[in-house]
Amino acid sequence: MYFEILKTNSKSRARRGVLHTAHGDVQTPAFLPIGTKGTVKSVTSEELKFWGADMILANTYHLWQRPGDGLIYKAGGLHRFMNWKNAIFTDSGGYQVFSLAKMRKTTDAGVLFQFDLDGRQSMLSPEISVDIQANLGSDVALILDDFPGYPFERQRTLEAIERTRAWAERALAENSRIMKSGDPLNPGQKLWGIVQGASFADLRKKSAEQMRALDFPGYAIGGVAVGEPAEEMLKAVEYAVPHLEEEKPKHLLGVGTPYDIVRAAARGCDTFDCVIPTREARHGRLYISSKTENGKDAYSTMDIRKQEFAEDFAPVDSTCDCYGCLNHTRAYLRHLFSAEEPLAIRLATMHNLKFYLNLMKKIRTAIEYDYFEELCENFKNI
Repeated sequence: MYFEILKTNSKSRARRGVLHTAHGDVQTPAFLPIGTKGTVKSVTSEELKFWGADMILANTYHLWQRPGDGLIYKAGGLHRFMNWKNAIFTDSGGYQVFSLAKMRKTTDAGVLFQFDLDGRQSMLSPEISVDIQANLGSDVALILDDFPGYPFERQRTLEAIERTRAWAERALAENSRIMKSGDPLNPGQKLWGIVQGASFADLRKKSAEQMRALDFPGYAIGGVAVGEPAEEMLKAVEYAVPHLEEEKPKHLLGVGTPYDIVRAAARGCDTFDCVIPTREARHGRLYISSKTENGKDAYSTMDIRKQEFAEDFAPVDSTCDCYGCLNHTRAYLRHLFSAEEPLAIRLATMHNLKFYLNLMKKIRTAIEYDYFEELCENFKNI
């Protein structure tokens, strides 16, 4: 069994499961720390695993650009290259089709990029995206997709889902060719489809049914976290999930805040990735466990750079067991940021990642012991 559902929540679509991969099991719901260029910023592979990360996400476009997927293949794949022994999820380059709009030209054949490093041009087609991810040896690979930014336009969205469907068929054919070649780097690699459709209910349904007809082993919900309000993102999930097979895993791309993750898990998403914990850490913004007035789990954010913490000798979060909270004070961390010491970013990153990974443990436990709806109702940013 590729994806095993261990427990479902009676009042929502939330479920507790295990994604079985070639490089170990992933306990779900799960958060995937972002390792864009073959590293999760400021931390080591050993630390990530120690904190409870079962899978990370790496970026196909950036690794294709530097150091090149050919070199990583020669090194034995991305797992060996970065010394990460657990599961790896790779995107397809589809997000860069959106985010680097000024540096690319999209046609039905693929996407012509101008690399920002050296100005050279290279074509990323559905087949090439699959080839790159095969060279990386990831456990979950994604099809190349196309999607609009916010505000969403219906005609552009319709064009995007039709192009994504056509690219999905080509990606599947290339993936099949590689797996039948007799020498794939990771024979256990699975190619997942991506559901598009913006926040149009009928277009999300159409895209989900197109992906389902192609019988992917898993799906990602894409075209979200592109500038739309959080409620629009949740609509995309609600419009897509019911039209996909219950027994298959579902990833929500690029989401999100802790509050968004809890609400999306309630709507049937199993895995998540987002730059928020590491990006916010670099700017001194930390996630803190809190309680509501009635004692329920919540969270707040802290800007450690503020003057008010200059003489605060408490840990950042007394409930956190990260290295920084166990060994240093708010005053010390504020001093490191003020002095622009590299250790500041490292300690803040460790803390935020630990917060996110601990949150996923809380979600899994709440589903297991039948109080997830209570967590979902009370969990908020205070």
